[in-house]
Order: sequence, then structure tokens, then C-alpha cells
Amino acid sequence: MPRPSKGARLYKRKARYTDGKLVHQAVWIIKDGDRHIATGCVAGPSETKPPREAEQALADYIARKYQPERRRQDIEDIDCADVLSIYLTDIGEPGDQFEIEARVERLNEFWGGKKLSAVNAQTCAAYVKHRGNHGGARRDLETFRAAINHHAKEGFHRGVVRVSLPPKGEARDRWLTRKEAAALIWHCWRHREKQTIHSGTSKGDPVSTNRRPLRHIARFVLIGLYTGTRAGAIALASPYAEPGRSHVDLERGIFYRKPIGKPATKKRQTPAPIPPRLLAHLRRWRDRKLIATCFVEFNGKPVASVKKGFKRAVGLARLPGKVTPHTLRHTAATWLMQRGVPIWEAAGFLGMSPEVLQDTYGHHHPDHLHGAAAAIGQKARYVSVAETVVDLTEDRNQKKNSNDIWSEWQDSNLRPLRPERSALPG
Repeated sequence: MPRPSKGARLYKRKARYTDGKLVHQAVWIIKDGDRHIATGCVAGPSETKPPREAEQALADYIARKYQPERRRQDIEDIDCADVLSIYLTDIGEPGDQFEIEARVERLNEFWGGKKLSAVNAQTCAAYVKHRGNHGGARRDLETFRAAINHHAKEGFHRGVVRVSLPPKGEARDRWLTRKEAAALIWHCWRHREKQTIHSGTSKGDPVSTNRRPLRHIARFVLIGLYTGTRAGAIALASPYAEPGRSHVDLERGIFYRKPIGKPATKKRQTPAPIPPRLLAHLRRWRDRKLIATCFVEFNGKPVASVKKGFKRAVGLARLPGKVTPHTLRHTAATWLMQRGVPIWEAAGFLGMSPEVLQDTYGHHHPDHLHGAAAAIGQKARYVSVAETVVDLTEDRNQKKNSNDIWSEWQDSNLRPLRPERSALPG
């Protein structure tokens, strides 16, 4: 009976000598059955664990080797992992669209190994329980539903598969006041990194350094408050028009939020004018070379996410409630409504539909139901029954007098002219 294959794995091939001379150095290779694939990584004499480059080469090899089958099949034969893999491959670069790669990874942990026919209300409810977060589970299942719909649209499976979503949670109404926003920016800009002394009489004591690790968060907060842009577009914002980045035209003062070369999505990323105060900040950051390629950088490199630094800044400012990077978008929408900006204009500036703006933030508008509130508080003039009868009698008398009723045939300006009798024949 043949021995079962161990699958693709990294293997350290020893150095080769001929007549005491080194012929081939020790290297890390990928063994897959009888195949040996080079990784290009030289192994040290005492090295026992493969380097990161070799592990990446193995991961790339496995990804290239495993290609899910793309042909019309029954849902009883299709693995959910194949559906997710096809979707991740077809939508573009991993991680570009709303942390899609992380969601697919979480879905694979639960649905990997299950067939497409196993997707029903019971298994979806089990995933929600497994995830432990109703909001996060709903977003993950929405991605799963999109993957299944894409699989069906391409004609890769037969049968109807329905993904059951948990109910939507209540809309977040957390927004920052002017005082809270100022405190957040101040702590981001003034915070210094603290390090621990490792020697001397002060060993173990913390000491402040000259490093300012949260200043990129301050820039992020300013852009978010002034434009209401989503966190992903802010992280990609650049004063230079480069593919894959959101372009901030500092000469014309327009923020093109959709990354150059990327397809449009359901999340509106419309261009918007930059407020004058923010535009002055952006130009100063570029002119003083405080940034290299993007407006939000850490150690001279663009950041992929600001969640960690933003959470640290919120803790330093001691802001109550749940404050996330998306709270800045809520804040911008709320401030626009409180200033009385028209719904249609504010929606266009924020890149959202007027219906969403009205339903979620409309109650902050000073004109929201103001007419009804003012009318119901006014005192009504008392009218007696006798006055009502007199008014009704006068109305009826006026209706009986036909001369008081306007008619186009009685209006000399509209009535057609009658021909003179002398002009008639005979």
C-alpha cells in the first residue's frame, strides 16, 4: 500500500560537496510528492526554521496550485470554500474592498468543508452564534451571499441557495461635539511616546521621548471631520494622481474620493470640494514636506488601517461611548444638519443618498418638523356658532349671484369677437 502524500511542504536540502569542495549550498526547497521547487532561499548551517521568504514562496505555490473547479455542478458537490475563493479572485486584489480578505478568512473557518447545499437558516444562525457579534456576522454573511450570487451568475452551480441574515441593529447615533473633536485632535498632536528606562537608578521608570506617534491620526481626524469621507478613502488620499489612490487636487480644491483605476462600488465616492480651512492644512503639509505620498502616513509610509492608533487616541481623550473612525463621518453629517444645510446639498457633499441622510440624521436639522411643532403650540382664535352660520349664509348668497362668478366668456379680453352684421353674406 503506497504511503499517503504529505502535501507541499518546505524542506532544507543539505549542502553538497565533491572532493571536499562545496558544489551546492544548503537551500530551502518545496517538496510536493516527487517534485522539488526552488524557493531561492539559502539555508544557514545551523538554521532549523525556514525564513519568511521561503514560507511566502510556499504560500504562493499552494495558491497557484489549488484552482477551484469552475464548471456547472449541483450544489451537493460544491464546497463553500471554492465559492469564496472564486469570489475573492474575481473581485480584484485581496483586501481592496472593505476588508474582503479578512471576511473571507473568517467565513472559511466555519464554512470550509461544508457543501453549498448546507447553507440554510439553521447553519446561518449557527454562524452568527459562532461569530459572537451580530453586526459583524451580518456583514460577513452579506459577503457570503455576494459570493454565492456571483457563483450562480457565472453559471457555476444549479439550484437556489439562500443566505439568512440576522436582523439589522440600531443605527449608531454617536457623534462628536466640537469640544470632543478638539480634545481628540489636541491629544493626537501633543502625545509623546513613552519608553522605559532599562538601567541606572531610574530603571523601570517611564520617560517621555520626542517621538509623536499619533500625529498621523490628527491628520486623519481633520480630513474626516471636514469632508465626512470614509476611512478607506482617507487612508489612500494623496496630493499626487497615482493609480490605486484617492486624489486630492490641491490646485482646484477637489477631493476625488474614488481611487484612480478602481471600479465604482455601491458605496458612493463622489468628488467633493474641500473646505477652505482644510485646504490650507493640506497645502501646508505638502509644501513643508511633512508627508511623502499620502496625507496619512506613519514613519514615512502610508497606513493600511488607523484602527489601532485611533483607539489609542480615543482613550487618551477619554471620550465616552463607542467612538470609531466611522464616527467622524457621523459627526460631519450631524454638523451639516445642525447648520441647516439643505438635505440634497449635504447628501451630495458626503456621498450618500438623500434618503439615508434624512432617515439617519434628519432629526438634527433645525427645520425638522419645526412647522408642526410651532403650529400645535399656537393658540387658536375662538369662533362662535353664530359667526359660523353668518359666514356660511354669505358664501351661499355669493354663489347664487352668477355675475360675481368669473367666466372667460364674460371677459371681453378673452371672448372671441363677433363679426358685424354688414359683413355677413346676404
